[in-house]
Amino acid sequence: MEVVFRDFKQAQLIGSGPLLSTTISPIAPPADPDRLNTFYRGSNSFSIQSDIRYGILHHANTDVRFSKAEGTAWVEVYVAYWKAVGELLAAEETPKADWTKVYEAWKEVANALIRGYSGAGFPSWTVPCLYIAGRYLRIFAIKADDQARAKGAVTFNAGFQDDVVGDFGKNEKLEDAARVINRMFTLCISDRAPLEESRKWGIYYTTNLLFKTYFKLNSIGLSKNILRALQASKTDMPPLEAFPKSHIVTFKYYVGVILFLEEDYIKAEENLTAAWKMCHKDARRNRELILTYLIPCHLLTTHTLPTTDLLAPYPRLRALFTPLGRYIKSGDLAGFDAALAAGENEFVKRRIYLTLERGRDIALRNLLRKVFLAGGFEAPKEEGAAPVRRTRIPVAEFGAAIRLGSKTEEGRLENDEVECLLANMIYKVSPPPSASGTGDASGTLRLSSYHPTFLQSGTH
Repeated sequence: MEVVFRDFKQAQLIGSGPLLSTTISPIAPPADPDRLNTFYRGSNSFSIQSDIRYGILHHANTDVRFSKAEGTAWVEVYVAYWKAVGELLAAEETPKADWTKVYEAWKEVANALIRGYSGAGFPSWTVPCLYIAGRYLRIFAIKADDQARAKGAVTFNAGFQDDVVGDFGKNEKLEDAARVINRMFTLCISDRAPLEESRKWGIYYTTNLLFKTYFKLNSIGLSKNILRALQASKTDMPPLEAFPKSHIVTFKYYVGVILFLEEDYIKAEENLTAAWKMCHKDARRNRELILTYLIPCHLLTTHTLPTTDLLAPYPRLRALFTPLGRYIKSGDLAGFDAALAAGENEFVKRRIYLTLERGRDIALRNLLRKVFLAGGFEAPKEEGAAPVRRTRIPVAEFGAAIRLGSKTEEGRLENDEVECLLANMIYKVSPPPSASGTGDASGTLRLSSYHPTFLQSGTH
């Protein structure tokens, strides 16, 4: 126990939150792999209260003075930590680990810290302790829920239809953890101390923890409440740029994904691009997650596809997006549908399936562009005049191209159906055309008056 008390004293003397947080970590440092075992074996359930009190308030604290309330609060934190370490060691040493007990014990550590900040005046520089408590609370909650599902735990709603309450209770501990982390978020955002002494510097870390938890629970709508709370307190908070880069990148990523799911692709792209640019080049897993949503965003907003060099470091993304890009460029509708179906499980899991499905419109547009280019040039009206591309194309030619691109042997598309597809394509790239319509009585489409984007290559 001496090592923990020594680091506690040193952290208090120099005001180091990161050092202090290591004294309540459930993971032993690489330089001292036996720290947790030594700490736990250094006392017992009968004397732990007095041992911790002596170690913190007397023996290891000769140069630091606490108020009575703060000193008692720190004793409560480390007593709860000792009990949590005992449960963790027991879980790691036995084949039938009980992660629910580990979670409940660690929850007491988190609650003791929350009480310390709300009632005992823990200083703001100790906020990294909240980071450790919240991070591992979420991890232990996930392990406890996974274990409960593996055991086939029966809840009070067992036997009800799945489409009513069948999912209730499957993430019981994680839902409970979300409530505790929300209290940490409230502690940070509601602090009224001057900014240099405020817990608000921990706001984005706790926000990111909540985002991760809500996404895991598939309760993304709750994230919007957090964003609204941040917006309401914006004037009382430090600027986002003043926070650690790791906090900013994670926050931008989750905000981008939330906007992506709301189909606000322009703002989503802005946030995801900011996260991509700030993300460390060696954080490959994080960069892959960002690209998972940034690529579909970019496809819809700019009609561009990722390059081979961009996807090279990410084999999973290369396998998912390369076939789609190839078929979009070539206008191969049947190939696009097949590639979308092949990656459907992963696309649905990542919540990007519906967005990528819109890429079919771009593939269709490129197919129609080929028809336009294949139409060649009109005969010059004057001798020596530069040739002009044909701008009057029979709708039947577009219908034939769509049928070939879809590789379908079904009946011939009616002109009205083809005109409807063309009108939709034109509408998506330009204001509604004039009252003249998309075609004329001869079944010919006039392209000269439409927005040039419809005639451009689009993807590259």
